[in-house]
Amino acid sequence: MTKPTLSAGVVVVRRVDGTYRYLLLRAHQYWDFPKGLVEPDEDPLAAAVREVEEETTLTGLDFRWGHDFRETEPYGKNKVARYYVAESRTGDVMLPVSLELGHPEHDEFRWLVHAPARALLVPRVQTILDWAQGVVGDS
Repeated sequence: MTKPTLSAGVVVVRRVDGTYRYLLLRAHQYWDFPKGLVEPDEDPLAAAVREVEEETTLTGLDFRWGHDFRETEPYGKNKVARYYVAESRTGDVMLPVSLELGHPEHDEFRWLVHAPARALLVPRVQTILDWAQGVVGDS
């Protein structure tokens, strides 16, 4: 079997009124965290940070919980998505036009607490959200 294609992304969180909210992006009817393909010879963490900036304009992420990650089971055409967890000090998300596509990659974004976020995600991504909540806690 061939090696899976690796995507890398970040579960971006921010604290609002003492509770962590998770940034979800919607493309068509599918919700996920910011992520994209790791380029040849690119470090997956660097790819994850690049993808967050390209898809949301967020910069200056704080990887305060370290660089641990979780990966999804293979899906689609033998893809695996690797996610890290980082905090954003701002919620100022923009969905810029992709030069490749001629329109934004995503149709909508939301900052949601765990339960409403989980309700929008497919099981493969729910597992990542649950892991991330265990990383950040909710204190």
